Amino acid sequence: MVKPRSVRVPALLGIALAVVAGCTSPTPSSTGGAAGGPVVVATAGEPETLNPVLNYGPDGASLIFDGLVARDARNQLVPALARELPTVSADGRTVTATLREGVLFHDGSPLTAGDVVFTYQAVLDPKVDSTLRSDLDMLASVAAPDPSTVVFTLKHPYAPFVQRLALGIVPAKAFEGQDVNKAEFNRLPIGTGPYRMTSWTPGDRLVLAANERYWGGKPANPGVVVAFVADDNVRAQRMRAGEFDAAELPPKLATGFDGQRGQQVHKVPTADYRGVMLPMGNPVLGDLAVRRALSTAVDRQAMVTGVLGGAGEPAFGPVPPTSEFAEPSIAGRAAADRAAAAAILDAAGWTPGPDGIRARDGRQAAFTLMYPATDSLRKELALAVTADARKIGVAVTPQGLTWDAITPRMKTDALIMGYGTPYDPDFVSFKLFGSAFAGQGFFNPGSYRSATVDAALQAGRDSADPAARRAAYATFQKQLAADVPWVFLTYLQHTYVVRDSVTGVTPRVEPHEHDVANSLWWNVHTWEKKA
Repeated sequence: MVKPRSVRVPALLGIALAVVAGCTSPTPSSTGGAAGGPVVVATAGEPETLNPVLNYGPDGASLIFDGLVARDARNQLVPALARELPTVSADGRTVTATLREGVLFHDGSPLTAGDVVFTYQAVLDPKVDSTLRSDLDMLASVAAPDPSTVVFTLKHPYAPFVQRLALGIVPAKAFEGQDVNKAEFNRLPIGTGPYRMTSWTPGDRLVLAANERYWGGKPANPGVVVAFVADDNVRAQRMRAGEFDAAELPPKLATGFDGQRGQQVHKVPTADYRGVMLPMGNPVLGDLAVRRALSTAVDRQAMVTGVLGGAGEPAFGPVPPTSEFAEPSIAGRAAADRAAAAAILDAAGWTPGPDGIRARDGRQAAFTLMYPATDSLRKELALAVTADARKIGVAVTPQGLTWDAITPRMKTDALIMGYGTPYDPDFVSFKLFGSAFAGQGFFNPGSYRSATVDAALQAGRDSADPAARRAAYATFQKQLAADVPWVFLTYLQHTYVVRDSVTGVTPRVEPHEHDVANSLWWNVHTWEKKA
């Protein structure tokens, strides 16, 4: 995770002009905010690469690329580069896709089944540093019996496999004689999507121009400028100053735009949760009693009301309540139960000292809680957890740090983290809580291990039977609630401010990842800017 730098106004406006100059536009504009000009959006996060093989926009909506399938406004699968939704054999082990005719990459070369085969084989190649490989560990092979047909052969049935086919397809010839990990393509991508990249200034902006030969129809606007502005307050100030057509903002900052003339606040439902990751290697947090007490003591409803300004709901697990796989029995009290939390600690021998902080065997009940310093929402959640913990005699020291400083400490220090997906429960959770991924960066950083959880997660991905899958994920959620490797806090609504002059905005339920891909601008190619 790279810390973006703020964007200078002249740079943004200059690039907006350049986009208009390079594209057909009904009314060439003098500023990025003018009618008919490119759409200028602002987000906090910036991708490390623009190569789908290396984890750029793996669930689609990446603006530059298309997958075989895509998702509509209801997150239902629809055909994209595939002419129709891929078919699955009766035994669940063969998936066949037929390509749409006449699709061209941005450089004018035709899409073929060979490009699809190359994309997926590159993910599977152990020489390629793709974090997606474990997502496709059920894939035995992928082949192209002819230029328009792709056949995926699975090692075993995997119910959500077709959902994995939203991965953007790259042109095989662009990587000839190159190491995928270091290829020029990673910063100068060529896709089939509604926009082609014209420039990327790391830490500053990504500039996209309309793909006028797009198979889905010419985009309604001539381009998009994505401004990377890490600081939430700076991003809000720039939105208020009129630099952006749309901006992602934390709920509290977004509410400051309510009722503002010419601007509208969008509160978008999500499967995006925030919680405290509790590392098993920490001498205090390794104690189950402390973890359970913390989960009991936090006031989730107060966080939703105060920190989120009402833009969210209490969270008790990683499967969102809107999912058919959600297990209702794990939901606890949204308000704090400090008496119950204190009783848990008392029973475990954590005794209050003169200063009110508990201790056992000479060790205080104290730990550090990290959060990314530029994320105002996570900072407020960290402070809320700190206050609630103090009321039961647990001392928490919140620390705002850079991601570079956070990463090496995740095995020993707690961290305000965020994840979540509205898609299949196998996505995210398999890596985040599976023992096989313990301590692997942001995959299970707290090194949580549970044989019960491992078996349930494996059963959920192996079985094609809906009832069996629901039972497996119920077991997973119950065991997670018992072990408390995380203290889940809230589900968010993602909040955005959009100018009234922009039409075509269509919110849909969002995952945790919502920067360039899978954000409010998932369908920005249909947006128009009116006078």
